[in-house]
Amino acid sequence: MRGRHLITVTALAAMASLAPSARAGESVTLRNGFEMQCHHHARVEGRIRLYLTPGQDNYIEFAPDDIAQFQQVPDPPAQAQSPDATVANSSVAPPAAPASRPDASLSPAELHQLLMKSGGEHNLDVDLLASLVKAESGGNVRAVSRTGARGLMQLMPGTAAALGVDDSFKPDQNVRGGTAYLDSLLTRYHDQLALALAAYNAGPLAVDRYHGIPPYRETQAYVARVIHEFNRRVLARESQSSQAKARQAQVSQNVASASDAQSGSVR
Repeated sequence: MRGRHLITVTALAAMASLAPSARAGESVTLRNGFEMQCHHHARVEGRIRLYLTPGQDNYIEFAPDDIAQFQQVPDPPAQAQSPDATVANSSVAPPAAPASRPDASLSPAELHQLLMKSGGEHNLDVDLLASLVKAESGGNVRAVSRTGARGLMQLMPGTAAALGVDDSFKPDQNVRGGTAYLDSLLTRYHDQLALALAAYNAGPLAVDRYHGIPPYRETQAYVARVIHEFNRRVLARESQSSQAKARQAQVSQNVASASDAQSGSVR
């Protein structure tokens, strides 16, 4: 499923063993012409990891041939959120969460079903969509940012209208529209997740203007937060899958042993 190959997830123990390059910040130029910023980079098992934060758990991985050059740059000054942003999120304006509305949130199962349906229609990982919803609204159906973004995936009215969303407070419409919008951004930026997330947060015009992730602290923090949550969810899912396979193998072994014992007693 698209989305899984964009962020490489490894065991936390392996992450901890890496020795990162100590830099205040780097500008990375890809061979396709895009530019982005990272905190530092390191070569791991023949791949280049661009770390978005000082730690080891938020990174994007590229083949060495995909990268044209690195340049060390100073930490960019704080800037206001781009005025051309088409989607606002909780990293810029914490959404309101009215306690008086009984429909302010969905159950985890209900939200999962909505994300599964929309993710299946657009071939997007449900954990990626869940990570975005968590960053945008925390699962609050009635969330409204100070800039007017609404609902689970924080759609601005203009964006919602363009996506055919009549009511951004209806979970199915909001998730359908937000997923379609993210899918269009991934297509626009050739499945480069960090760029698509930056455009979702700050607007495509800002990404195009800077030829990469804009130097807005809010946007860079947003991209790192979504990627971190996505990595966490995928790690948990893969761990559960491994445990389930181990239990199934043990059951099969027990059944085989019992069958052999029964055959021996008959003889």
